[in-house]
Amino acid sequence: MAIFTIARLELLIARRNMWVAISVILMGLFTIVLTLAGGSPTGTLGVDPLTVAITSITTLSVYLIPLIGLLLSFDAIVGESERGTLALNLTYPMSRGEILMGKFLAHLSVLAIAIAVGLGLTAILTIWQYGMADLSFLPLLKLFVTSLALGAAFLGIGYLVSTLVRQTGAASGIVIIIWLVCVVLYDLALLGALVADNGGTFTKNVFPWLLVANPADAFRLINTPGVSVAELSYGISAANAASGFASQIISLLLWPILALFFAWMAFRRVEP
Repeated sequence: MAIFTIARLELLIARRNMWVAISVILMGLFTIVLTLAGGSPTGTLGVDPLTVAITSITTLSVYLIPLIGLLLSFDAIVGESERGTLALNLTYPMSRGEILMGKFLAHLSVLAIAIAVGLGLTAILTIWQYGMADLSFLPLLKLFVTSLALGAAFLGIGYLVSTLVRQTGAASGIVIIIWLVCVVLYDLALLGALVADNGGTFTKNVFPWLLVANPADAFRLINTPGVSVAELSYGISAANAASGFASQIISLLLWPILALFFAWMAFRRVEP
């Protein structure tokens, strides 16, 4: 099938470009450090050590997974166009949608490997330190699935950027700006609005939906254990209460679909 042929070729390219190794090393290294560092207070606080590790890894994933997704995808189209291989690929008996989906499956596989290695190391280290007793691995499985959804969203965004620009350098700059906006500046802007509103209408009715509209924040809300969120602010509790788990899941799952759809629409207009 054409999709799997493209996916296999993209995986070979990713391995040659060391993206697989870099992604795995980054996730593995950071999860090891956070698991070991985060486990120290659990005995004193009486909190499940895996819960503490998941909270720390969730914070890491909000920053790292979108960045890896964007770096994997930003030159998927424009890079081939610059190298002259896009024109060759378009002569084969396959649609542009199949090309895009093949690239998506390959890059999502890279993310899945990196996330699985990181979370697997977390589970192994936690069992090694505390044993199997009273440990629930369902939150770890939820973190894996939602991390893939978050990565898929930013893969789609990266493809969209890659189809809209003519130079790889421009695509790389745009995706870094998108990453900064989504994982840093967006939350800072909402925080400033919360402070200015001081518990008013924006905080109660608008803020929860703006927060869940961002895939990174929806991911964070889904995976932050309730016991670790000691009602840090009225805004966060309002977001969880008003938007709800279903809206957070819908946001996280809808983003990859919409991003890939718009990337496909833009790709149809690309002339090699």
